[in-house]
Amino acid sequence: MGLATKLLRHHRRLLLRPLSSPYPLFAPPEYHSHTPSLLCSDHSSITFNPGRRPDNSFRSFSWFAWNPASDNGRDGGGETREDGNFGSSESGSEFSPLGGSPTGVEPSIMGLDGPGMVEEVTGESVWSYPMRAVISLLDGFHDFSGLPWWVIISTSTLALRLSLLPMLIVQLRKAQEIALFFPKLPPPFPPPLSGRSFREQYKLFQKKRRELGCPTYLWNFAFFTVQVPCFLLWMTSIRRMCLDNHPGFDTGGMLWFQNLTDFPSGTLGFVFPILISGLHYVNVQISFRTIRSRNLRGILGLLTKYYKVYLDIMAIPLLFIGFHIPQGSLVYWVTNSSLTLFQLLALKNSFIRMKLGLRDEKVPLREQVSSEKVLPENNIHLTEISVDTLSPQKLLDIALEDLAAGRHNEAIPLLEMAIEKDPELVRALIAKGQILCSQGSLVEAAKYFENAISKIQDEEDPFLLIATFGAGVSHLWQGNKLEGIKHLKRIAELKEPESPANKSCYHQGLVILGSTLFEEGKKSEAAKYLRIAATYDPGVSVYLKECEEAG
Repeated sequence: MGLATKLLRHHRRLLLRPLSSPYPLFAPPEYHSHTPSLLCSDHSSITFNPGRRPDNSFRSFSWFAWNPASDNGRDGGGETREDGNFGSSESGSEFSPLGGSPTGVEPSIMGLDGPGMVEEVTGESVWSYPMRAVISLLDGFHDFSGLPWWVIISTSTLALRLSLLPMLIVQLRKAQEIALFFPKLPPPFPPPLSGRSFREQYKLFQKKRRELGCPTYLWNFAFFTVQVPCFLLWMTSIRRMCLDNHPGFDTGGMLWFQNLTDFPSGTLGFVFPILISGLHYVNVQISFRTIRSRNLRGILGLLTKYYKVYLDIMAIPLLFIGFHIPQGSLVYWVTNSSLTLFQLLALKNSFIRMKLGLRDEKVPLREQVSSEKVLPENNIHLTEISVDTLSPQKLLDIALEDLAAGRHNEAIPLLEMAIEKDPELVRALIAKGQILCSQGSLVEAAKYFENAISKIQDEEDPFLLIATFGAGVSHLWQGNKLEGIKHLKRIAELKEPESPANKSCYHQGLVILGSTLFEEGKKSEAAKYLRIAATYDPGVSVYLKECEEAG
């Protein structure tokens, strides 16, 4: 059996000897004789050190099939010679499949030898294949067009952003649908003192959302989840080309950035870092301009506020990071940020939004065209006026209409804009306080009511009664009874209004005051205020009698 194996090996060497030339193309004989042996198959290769025994784990990489059994107990198919070369022919030349190729190019010349090959095979990441695809795509575009590399990088960035535009439009349309259903949906998180757990509240939210047919809130992150991986892929691919001194990158720039593989330096080296930092800051301000006017309260509003602060601060480290990025990558980054700025500005244009099927960011107003302001319904014209151009009083009127219709989320941003334009607008302060009080934001509501009180000089102003009542109730519901009683006592000092609605508010405040004083043990004082309220509502007499008997 051992003799047969040796004859078989000798026969293989005779057959394979013509396939390996001692003088392969592009490599001198002396360099070749000291090259470690390389055994590879049609689709893989591995490097063996001289004198190293072939392990079982490398059988699939051998040039010929290994014989598991041999006379000396080692794997068959090759022998270790005294010179330390494994599987070599008698002439000392390697035998490898590349040796018999028409060109005779050695693996060492093709970059397949040594530890580099092993590192490349074992160290590939999930980004390696997409990066190769992007680099091949950019190479093909460059070879086809013959344009400079900085133009290739810029135009490919534009093509990438255009390919992502449909996803952005779909997300904006879904966000519009969510905004329409938002006032009808319960909050996804349990309100304070509601007694509900997060799980119960979220189930209620999901049930109502499905009933109304509202899209999932995850649509708000659709474009982000696609854009960020694409941005990182393009960025890392171009960075790899810069670090590898890709052919043509050393002269592929223009003006002050001729060499795309260099880092920013020299007199104009600060241009790219400043552009990156400045564009980032401007894009953040424009993006959050519309979010500021929305009703983002509670934990969501707090997180949004801190996230914006974080993005604002990031402009500073980006300035310094820009000095440590190759100029080829900076060309891509500046182009991408510039396209983002253009996209944000374009999506605020009424004509472009109409063409994309998006709702215009303007408020429809019903403007009556008549000197008497009394016309049939069919003569009322619908016009669209930008919110920024409206007067504070007009903004307040629209907000009150929304408030009467129960659209609190639409009324709040209008009230905020009206207060910002005219801080002395008492009705807007009171309306904002009423909404916040109904939503459970009692501390903020009390501030708005007290701010309105401080701006009212006339004691007979009917809004003074409403603001005082709101401030007193807001403090009582917080548990701050001293401040609440103080405000409600002021109601008794005001003149009883003549308007039925205001008169009801006046006596209701006295009833709440009397009830609070009774709980505090001040029964005689409570009876005094309940006696005044009983003249308006005889039903209070029952409580008055109970208070007098207890006193």
